[in-house]
Amino acid sequence: MELKATKRGPRLTVQMTGELDHHSAERARTALDHMLRDISVRELVLDLKELTFMDSAGLGVVLGRYRTLHARGGKVMLCGVSRSIDRIFKMSGLYALCERL
Repeated sequence: MELKATKRGPRLTVQMTGELDHHSAERARTALDHMLRDISVRELVLDLKELTFMDSAGLGVVLGRYRTLHARGGKVMLCGVSRSIDRIFKMSGLYALCERL
């Protein structure tokens, strides 16, 4: 799992590469939480076009960051979602919480 972040104003865009699973979830969670310490961040865009796999631990990472942003009046947006990950998001109901770009 590799994360690359870019911040423009209140928007933080994070490109995720590799697999977001039970092996990498804790590392991703820690890195994202560190980035979100900046309270000026109101929008988190997760760019998933280079994400090859996600399991329920990955869903937990996304949901946890949603809670963080929602508590400060912000939102999480998803882009570059592959067909297989899209299916997971639809089944979990994640699109009711996070906007798809």
